[in-house]
Amino acid sequence: MTNNEPDFIVESKRLCEVAGMNPNEIPRPDTILTSSELEAKKEEYDEILSVVSFFSNKLLDSLKGTPILVGVADAEGYLLKVEGDETIRSTIEQFGIFPGSLFRQEDTGTNVISLSLDQKHPISLIGKSHYHTFLHSTACYGTAFRYTDNNNLLGSLSIMMPIEYRNPLFLTMLSQVVDSIERELLLRKQNKKLNIMNQIMLSRTRNGIVVTDENGITTEFNDFAQKISGTDKDDVLGRNIRESPITGSYFEELLEQEKSFSNEILKFTDENGDRVICLFDAQPIYEEEKLAGAFGQFRDITERYNLQEKYNYLAYHDDLTGLPNRRYVNIETKRAIEELQSGESSSLALLFIDLDRFKIINDNFGHTCGDHLLIEVSRHLKKYLGENDILARMGGDEFVLLLQNFEDADYVTRKAEEVLQEFRHPFQVDDEYLYTTASIGVVYYPEEYVSLETFMVYADNAMYQAKLDGKDRYVVYSSHSLENMMEEFRLEADLREALEKNEFVLHYQPQINNTTGEVVGVEALIRWQHPEFGLISPGSFIHLAEKNGLITRIGEWVIEEACRQNKKWQEAGGRPVKVSVNMSTQQFLTKNTITLVQDVLERTGLAPEYLVLEVTEYMAMEYDSSFLVLEKLRDIGVGISIDDFGTGYSSLNYLKQFRIDYIKIDKSFVNEILHDENDAIIVNAIISLAHNLGMQVIAEGVETSEQLDFLIRQNCDVTQGFYFSKPLTADDIEKSYIRPQAPQEGN
Repeated sequence: MTNNEPDFIVESKRLCEVAGMNPNEIPRPDTILTSSELEAKKEEYDEILSVVSFFSNKLLDSLKGTPILVGVADAEGYLLKVEGDETIRSTIEQFGIFPGSLFRQEDTGTNVISLSLDQKHPISLIGKSHYHTFLHSTACYGTAFRYTDNNNLLGSLSIMMPIEYRNPLFLTMLSQVVDSIERELLLRKQNKKLNIMNQIMLSRTRNGIVVTDENGITTEFNDFAQKISGTDKDDVLGRNIRESPITGSYFEELLEQEKSFSNEILKFTDENGDRVICLFDAQPIYEEEKLAGAFGQFRDITERYNLQEKYNYLAYHDDLTGLPNRRYVNIETKRAIEELQSGESSSLALLFIDLDRFKIINDNFGHTCGDHLLIEVSRHLKKYLGENDILARMGGDEFVLLLQNFEDADYVTRKAEEVLQEFRHPFQVDDEYLYTTASIGVVYYPEEYVSLETFMVYADNAMYQAKLDGKDRYVVYSSHSLENMMEEFRLEADLREALEKNEFVLHYQPQINNTTGEVVGVEALIRWQHPEFGLISPGSFIHLAEKNGLITRIGEWVIEEACRQNKKWQEAGGRPVKVSVNMSTQQFLTKNTITLVQDVLERTGLAPEYLVLEVTEYMAMEYDSSFLVLEKLRDIGVGISIDDFGTGYSSLNYLKQFRIDYIKIDKSFVNEILHDENDAIIVNAIISLAHNLGMQVIAEGVETSEQLDFLIRQNCDVTQGFYFSKPLTADDIEKSYIRPQAPQEGN
């Protein structure tokens, strides 16, 4: 044993000594496969063995004249194949070294097969590096080989020679051979996956596919090949492809000269006499480097809606819906703009479609349900595709309809109306019926040139305006739209200073008891007294506050101002009323909601029973913390009202879980109670449900005496709306509804 031997050899010899092996005795493998077992293992190892043999034979050829032996073992250590010098082979066979032998260190001591499988690098065992003296006259080199994509050990390759022929270059050569083996094995593995994908694509692709054997006999002719060529499959299968009047000459060159073709333009007439133009690709099919047949495919480019076949499917299509994606629609829109500018087409428009409140569905029912909804939406939208139209998913819940070569400009708005109408029906996803609406931006390509990016920005701005206008509608882009957007940007900048400059004010809308006719409460509604634009309604700035994070601070101001004003009315001897304040989702989710309300009530001196906090259905049941927050607010003595009831997507289970004082019927139901029987039934059901659960009902948006009469007949408790009063300033509310009570006689 020398001092400069690698640690793994030193350790191997030590184990041999510990095991009591005699270095002068020849150890034999304990396990030897029978002939049938060896053949079965070699058959299982066939592809790997064929690759290793191919490269090991190259190694033997390059070393002709040198007496060496090459051995191939599997990952367990079974010697599967031995090739090379017959003299060395016959010698080692006497020692039990032949195919079928299992080489394990505990049986055969220090050996090149076991050590190369254990080490992550090529190894050398030369002369006395072997433990057993019968191998001291040999030089052995070995290295393991693997699947490099997952580092899965496959086996080892080793060479043996008389010690006088030892040379460090053998280790380098062996490493190069194993590198070639690993690359070839990985390539074959990848090719197998590719072949499987090819079989799938053959049945699913929208290309026409033709496959022949090595003699040119057609073996595959898929449905699209039939459709494109107008030729029946039964007339083609089994015939020589050289006979085809369309592609015969191409396949002739391919089969005789192994030539490939790409994007060849083929022009022919189908069975209906229509002219067809295809792009044709063809290439040889090889099996173990031998020509095994030919593959050809047709891509119909006659109509533009098949443009996607010119591009990689995965790169230009949405994985979830199968629709063209943003990249694809950008390419198509750019092409359409160029054709419009050159006079090749007459018109171009874009519908930018964004689902309303999609996040609520996603959060309530889970992302899987949300994905299924998007699939259903895409399926429904396809119904409205015209001959020249393209539907694409831009990402998230955004879709685009690209409309081209339409004769009537009304065609575009009719499409928008049809889409909106489609969204007014529920979408069935598994066992759920989900309701969502859409906001649509409509833009016609203008007479003057604008870039693709600008055209898309116009569409996005129009869609955004539809959102601001109340959703469930379309907005046609105009130059005023851009002005509105610029105005909004200025508003957002001013909004950041509005609180510090004390520019916000509260208006109040009275809530009337339907039995007594007296005011029992007011709803506090924020307004912005802008120094330049005057009084601005919340619809123009609340979404900006939500976007830039100011909504929480504004919401805190509203609660404090409403409580301060209500206490002021009471101290002036006014009629005691409750003041209702809307809470934003962001404000409701802050950690200090309870502390804020307690502090405000303490600072203003308002009794908690005169404050009502309004939350939406979504806020009430969406978050795990909602139950705890609402319960603590009720413990304080504050009233809780569910706003916009009936417009959410939640179950009614939360109504029996939470202690809720009021349910507010959304004005969208009140608007139609006299004209829509379904809305009337829903309103009646809400009132009945609330009363059975011990809650009061407030109907908002009452504008006519007929609506009020209907609600009174249904025993609705409280109403508010323009029929009684629009939202008024604090002074006007005090004068009209909360005057100081007249002193009673005797006082």
